[in-house]
Amino acid sequence: MSRVKNPQEKKRLSLERDRRPNYGNNDKAARKAVPRRKAGVNRANRRADAVALSDAIGAPDDEVEAGVEDAVLGRRRKVWRKFPDLRLRTKVAEKLGDEEYVDPEFGQRGPRGR
Repeated sequence: MSRVKNPQEKKRLSLERDRRPNYGNNDKAARKAVPRRKAGVNRANRRADAVALSDAIGAPDDEVEAGVEDAVLGRRRKVWRKFPDLRLRTKVAEKLGDEEYVDPEFGQRGPRGR
């Protein structure tokens, strides 16, 4: 059973806990977009490694092997990170035109300064 007893407390908690997307997509779009983005980054990393390793095809050579190892290990990997959606309280304040409200999580009007 919930420890929240009155409607005002329920509303306050809902505004704090619930999130809404702030990048203009459908709220269900992340279900497909997140795996797609992660797969794309992993695919790009695998492709770059394969291109670097293609130089090592053929007879074993210590110099080529060292160069390929440096190319694979010395390359900065591509990364992709999720950003949290805006809190419902921030989204409502934005919609109502409340310019004074600042999201305590980000210290601004959302993760990208909106």
